[in-house]
Amino acid sequence: MNKPKVIELVVENDLCIGCGMCVSQCNSNALEMTWNDKGFLVASTKNTCDCNGACLNVCPFNPFPKEEVRTENEIAELFLDSATDHHQKIGKFNNIYAGYSKEFRLSSSSGGLGTYISTELLAQKIADHIFSITESSEPGIFYQYSVSSNIEDLLNASKTRYFPVTMATVFSEINNLHGTVAVVGVGCFIKAIRLAQYSDPKLKEKIPFLIGIICGGVKSTFFTEYLGSKLEVEIKNIQKPQFRKKDISSSANDYSFSCTDENEEEKSIKMRTVGDLWGTGLFKNNACDFCDDVTTELADISLGDAWLAPFDKDGKGTNVIVTRSALAESLIKKGIENRDLEVDF
Repeated sequence: MNKPKVIELVVENDLCIGCGMCVSQCNSNALEMTWNDKGFLVASTKNTCDCNGACLNVCPFNPFPKEEVRTENEIAELFLDSATDHHQKIGKFNNIYAGYSKEFRLSSSSGGLGTYISTELLAQKIADHIFSITESSEPGIFYQYSVSSNIEDLLNASKTRYFPVTMATVFSEINNLHGTVAVVGVGCFIKAIRLAQYSDPKLKEKIPFLIGIICGGVKSTFFTEYLGSKLEVEIKNIQKPQFRKKDISSSANDYSFSCTDENEEEKSIKMRTVGDLWGTGLFKNNACDFCDDVTTELADISLGDAWLAPFDKDGKGTNVIVTRSALAESLIKKGIENRDLEVDF
């Protein structure tokens, strides 16, 4: 059996981030996503491959990219030509804000801007569908990418999920969806989409908007299991894990992990009591150590936590917002004008 190039050059070098774009782009239907022994979703071979390299061309960790899309800088020049400024650490951008959605702040992570932007994309008919992460009904697989085609479904996807997911399933259906699609994702996932749009220009029209989530690293399934163990909940009994439970009486970064057990009793623990799981890199995907795109440079808009003074003192949550396209800038400006958003420049 011929070995797909993405398996030989990426997966076997422990650089697969699990985005799944290679699966949807493989003309031979030779790839699928499976769980490895480190608690991550990775591409694996299921059928004979014609080795035409389509899978490798859309991989964000391709070790031999084309010169035109060699780094985020080159890709941004192709897709974010309306951005007026550039910063070495931030990438191309129009403006940077800090703020929150008055409607979605308390029901979302940070300031609710991800939910606000997604609902506006649907309401304004900019996108007919949103690819984002929602709860999964599969035992032990708590979250997955799914398609939201109305605001009611979308509101089920308004929290941060530190759990491995893949876009393979939703992107395999993209050609069957009528209308346009917007996607929410971390930097490497957004890069994979841009690479796919470069390889197939029709995807530029199909996917008119990308919402980037500022990322500190992708965590394995063992991250959830570890936190569950701190609550004395057995792995098999962990249900509905919530990774960013706010304490509105405290500071923004003083959040909790919670889950329900076999008796449907909710338990929670402050994350500051379980060790430095971010600075140490515990449970992090190896590929994350080879990524310098912290701010999701290729999205139309990048959203994260405004964990800096004075916003870090507000436990209700505030977003940092980086607009990178004219459409993103117009969505923020309209939100300010309509008083849906509370924003500092």
